[in-house]
Parts: sequence; structure tokens; C-alpha cells
Amino acid sequence: MSNTLTIFRRELGSYFNSPIGHIVVTAFLVGIAYLWIEVSQVFVEGEASLRGYFYWAPFIFTLFVPAVTMRLLAEEKQNGTLELLITMPVSDWQVVLGKFFAGLAVIALAVVLTLVFPLTLSQFGDLDWGSVVGGYLGLLLLAAAYVAIGLMASSWTSDQVVSFIIAWGITFSLWLFGKLIPLMPAAVAPIVEYISLDTHFSNIAKGVIDSRDIVYYLSLIVACLFLAVQSLDSRRWK
Repeated sequence: MSNTLTIFRRELGSYFNSPIGHIVVTAFLVGIAYLWIEVSQVFVEGEASLRGYFYWAPFIFTLFVPAVTMRLLAEEKQNGTLELLITMPVSDWQVVLGKFFAGLAVIALAVVLTLVFPLTLSQFGDLDWGSVVGGYLGLLLLAAAYVAIGLMASSWTSDQVVSFIIAWGITFSLWLFGKLIPLMPAAVAPIVEYISLDTHFSNIAKGVIDSRDIVYYLSLIVACLFLAVQSLDSRRWK
């Protein structure tokens, strides 16, 4: 646990000791605020609701999270420091978990900063705080899944751009599946619905906490982290 915490602190510090973390978090806040206010027209409609925010956030995450995770392992490979790291008395799981929680912490910080949205809306009308809590819980689970996917992609390459493209392709596809369900044949729709990240997020965002949605996210996270560990392990043997 101490090794995981050390790696976590090292990674988190590297984000905010450079402009990367500040730029990415700021870009996320500006982008989501624009889509929520301008595209959703929340103040024009005069309704105290975060539906527009929770609708667009999963899409913004497909760009934001890969930008955060693309460097986690790819940069180590590119700089030649991964070989040094994996020869130290630290397990592959400790490396992966430390980097996973560091990436998740950056995303969680950005999500917490958006609490200004419900706090602002609550001044203009009655806000359903039950759905707000469900929505934010869903966002954190979604973010954890996206980070795990991004970390897995970063373990496969030494090129950060390639890592970003792989992570974006996977997360965007899993988000897009949920939007295409109405167009799917009846026999295929249930399968696509279960695979879709956005479908499970929408259930939680409505305030419906179903164990099947939680199990889906946890299973996806563990599977992606396991694949990242296997990628490091194969490099160790080489």
C-alpha cells in the first residue's frame, strides 16, 4: 500500500507541477460549461435541472480523460524510466493502481469543481438533489471506467498521441453505442445496451442505483487494470 501511495503522490504532483493538469482541467470546465449553458439553454428554459450537464459530460469525458491518462505509462516508456520502475521493489499492480488513482483524482477534482452548477441553479428554483447526487455518483463511476481504459491504452504504447487515440476510440465507441440503441435490431439492442457505458450512467443519473450498473463498472475497471498489468508483466519478461 505504501508503494501505491508513493506512486500516486508522484503522479499527482507531476500533473500540477506542470501546466498540463491546469490546462486540461480548465479546458474541461470551459467546454462543459459552454455545452450546458449554450447548447442545453438551461437558463432560457427557466428550469432548475442538470439534465443537459449529465447528458454532455460523458461525451466530454471521451476527450478529457484520454488527455489525462495518455501519459501515465506511455511517457515512462518513452523516457526509458519504466524499466527502472519495474526493477524496483514494487509490483506491477502497485504501479498500475498508483497511476490509476492519480488520474482519477485529477478527473474527480474537475467534477467537484462543477458543483458550482447545482449550487447556482438552486438559487433559481427547486432542484432535485436526489438526481444530482445520483448524477455525480454516476460521473465518478464513469470517470473511473474511462481512466482504467485510458491507462490500459497507455500501457500498450510509448507514443502518447497513439495512447490518446486508442483511449478516445474505445471510450467514444462505448458512449456512442448508447445513442444508437434505437437504430439497432431488436435482437441486438439488449446486448448493445448492456455494453454501452452511457446506458449504465443514465440509469444512475436518474437516481436509480442498480447493482447491475455498479457491477458493470467495477468489472470493466478491473478488467482494464488487469490488462494493463499484463502489459507491464510482458515487458518485464522481455
